[in-house]
Amino acid sequence: MKSLFVGNMSFQTTEADLTALFQPFGQIGRIHIVTDRETGRARGFAFVEMPNDAEAAKAIAALDGKELGGRNLKVNEARPKADRPRDGGGNRGGGGHGHGRGRGGFSNEDYRESARQPREPRW
Repeated sequence: MKSLFVGNMSFQTTEADLTALFQPFGQIGRIHIVTDRETGRARGFAFVEMPNDAEAAKAIAALDGKELGGRNLKVNEARPKADRPRDGGGNRGGGGHGHGRGRGGFSNEDYRESARQPREPRW
């Protein structure tokens, strides 16, 4: 059983669209379109499980870069969370934003204890 990652999908792509796309390459076990927990809207990627590894390899070769819904799909073998690199765009931790003390700027710690002043209205 191979799990395939399908990325860069249009948010309107449905399970039926993916079934029609992958069916010519072999049997499909399951399709999971990932949605946002808060809004329920599609996040633009999905996982397609195919029981036969050879058929999955053919699907990857044929569909990676294929246009669907105005977007070029990214299709590859899904990797478990532990195997993925941690430096992608989703990692927001660490790293300053140019406000370090060493450059003459101020850090947030300088103001943590101060009382906040009310803001003036903008009109």
